[in-house]
Amino acid sequence: MSKTAGNITIIDEGLTVEGQLSGKGEMIVKGTVKGTLSGEILTIARGGEVFADVQADTVTIGGRYEGAVQARREVTVLATGACHGKVTCPNLTVEAGARMNAQISCKPAAAETRSRRRMAKSAK
Repeated sequence: MSKTAGNITIIDEGLTVEGQLSGKGEMIVKGTVKGTLSGEILTIARGGEVFADVQADTVTIGGRYEGAVQARREVTVLATGACHGKVTCPNLTVEAGARMNAQISCKPAAAETRSRRRMAKSAK
């Protein structure tokens, strides 16, 4: 979870945003977003739709997502969520009932990989 000073952006029901969105803090999508999106925390609420390429620290999908998502920390697909496209992240959680039709690549973050290498060397 990010320690951003309370920045919350809500794309509410009935609102469609097209283009390039970028911001700090948490973005909650209850409406529709099309284009590209980058930020820290993205939550697609139940009923929300995102048709975009996404780069964020953490992504939670409770609605519909189509595109290529690249998360620096984790992606969570809730039971109400549907994810289609490509997912790249170090940690992935998919709840029972979620719909997942994606190419998935889960690799540890670079810092985690370096830490594991150091631990392996010191264990020798």
